[in-house]
Amino acid sequence: MTIISAGADTRTAAPAAPAAPLGAEAATLAPRARLLPAMAAVYRAQMSRAKVARIPLLFVATFQSVGIMIMMRGVVDGGPAARAVVAGSSVLVVAFVALNLLAQYFGQLRASGGLDHYATLPVPPAAVVLGAAGAYASFTVPGTLVTAGIGCALFQLPFANLWILAAVIPLAGAALSGLGAALGLLAPRQELATLAGQLGMSAALLLGVLPAGNLPEPIRYVRDLLPSTYGVEALIRSFDDRPDWLAVTADLSVCAAVGLVSLAAATWAYRRAACR
Repeated sequence: MTIISAGADTRTAAPAAPAAPLGAEAATLAPRARLLPAMAAVYRAQMSRAKVARIPLLFVATFQSVGIMIMMRGVVDGGPAARAVVAGSSVLVVAFVALNLLAQYFGQLRASGGLDHYATLPVPPAAVVLGAAGAYASFTVPGTLVTAGIGCALFQLPFANLWILAAVIPLAGAALSGLGAALGLLAPRQELATLAGQLGMSAALLLGVLPAGNLPEPIRYVRDLLPSTYGVEALIRSFDDRPDWLAVTADLSVCAAVGLVSLAAATWAYRRAACR
C-alpha cells in the first residue's frame, strides 16, 4: 500500500501539450485572386450560362430591332433619318441585353441571395461586375451585326464602314452594362430592377431610333444624357460619304468615359449590396 502524505494534491495533472516544432508558424489564408484572372473566370462562367439561357432573348432583341427598321422603312426613304433608324436599331440590341437583361439579372441575384455566394469568393468586387458586364456586352455582337447588315440593305446605306461596330459595341456595351448592373443592384426590389431595365431600354428605343432633328429641344437634352446616344451618333457619322472621323472619335471617347463611370458606380453598388 502506498502511503500518501497529508496535504498532498491527489488530482491528476493534465498531460502537457506537445511542443510546437521550432520555427513553425500559423497557417495563413490564401491570397485574394487578382483582378484579371478573376474577371476572366466570371466572364467564362457567364458566357457558358448565356449560351443556354440567353439565346432566345438575343433572338427576340434582334427580331425586335429588325422589325422596327422594317416598320420605319414605310415612312423613311433615306438621308439622315435612315441613318438614325439603322444606327439606333443596331445599338438597341446592345441596350436590350446589356442594360435590360443585366438589370434583371443583378436584381434577381440580389433578391435570391445569390450575392452571398459571390461575397464568399476571394475575388475583387470589380471582377464580378466587369466579368458579368463583359459577358453580356459580348453576347450582343451577333445580333448587332445582323441588325446593322439588314438595315444597310433596307435603306441602301454603305457597308464599308461597319467596322466601326468593333468600337461601338464594346464601348456602348460597357456604358449600358454598367448602368444596368447599377440599376439592378440599387433597386430595393427585384420588380423595381426589372422596371428600371425596361424603362432604360425604352429610352434607348425612343431616343436612339428617332432622328434627333425631329425631337423637341427638351427631349434632345435628355437624349444627350443617355449613354447609348454617343454610340448611335458615331455609327450615324460613319454612314456619311466622307465621315468626320474626329467627331466619331470624340463620340466614342465620351462613350468610353461614361462606361468607366457607370462601371465604377456598378462596382460601388455591388459592394454596398453584398455587405448589407
